[in-house]
Amino acid sequence: MDQCDAHLLIVDDDERIRGLLQKFLLRHGFITTSARDAAHARRLLSGLEFDLIVMDVMMPGETGVELTRALRETVTTPILLLTAKGETEDRIAGLEAGADDYLAKPFEPKELLLRINAILRRVPNEVAVDTGPKVLSLGPVRYDVARGEMWKGEEMVRLTATESALMRIFSAQPGAAVTRNKLVEDLGRDGGQAQERAVDVQITRLRRKIEADPKQPRYLQTVRGEGYMLAPD
Repeated sequence: MDQCDAHLLIVDDDERIRGLLQKFLLRHGFITTSARDAAHARRLLSGLEFDLIVMDVMMPGETGVELTRALRETVTTPILLLTAKGETEDRIAGLEAGADDYLAKPFEPKELLLRINAILRRVPNEVAVDTGPKVLSLGPVRYDVARGEMWKGEEMVRLTATESALMRIFSAQPGAAVTRNKLVEDLGRDGGQAQERAVDVQITRLRRKIEADPKQPRYLQTVRGEGYMLAPD
């Protein structure tokens, strides 16, 4: 996706921060709209489509994590959470709710820009894949490699941008283990144990959409000492 075409929704209860983020992102070619809280964001989302949501976690009323969890019931728009909390548990809670990434405050504006562009690059493109199988069977679930779509029977399975990116990575080499470090790299993230843990959380979420029993995965397997592997029928 061309970042100049991207429309971002900024959700933060701090008016000063909203203004600063909007000015910074506008200077870098983004279209931006802002919301002062979760309720305002919901109203905007009901009438507009966005390419990415940049949202503060600590807001009065409905928090960013709570809104993320609710939105994931109906939308797959990528979500980047901003949090003043540095504890791993808080970051993991955001990822488990369905966020694509997180950034702890205070942060450098350049880092925010890098994270946004990395997430936008994960959004599936309408490009056909010419090599390998076109459709992978994962029990009752099928994954259309060319379209980047997952189906269970006649119902499409909603995938977040990060989940879509993971499926593209795995489906490019079914039956081969991919290391956690390689997944972090391919997702456009900086390295480190925290990011590897974040990938683990995204794998857990993806398994819930694929596996009959996510705790005993048949199709998205853990390969001890090597990483993760997609093992279609």
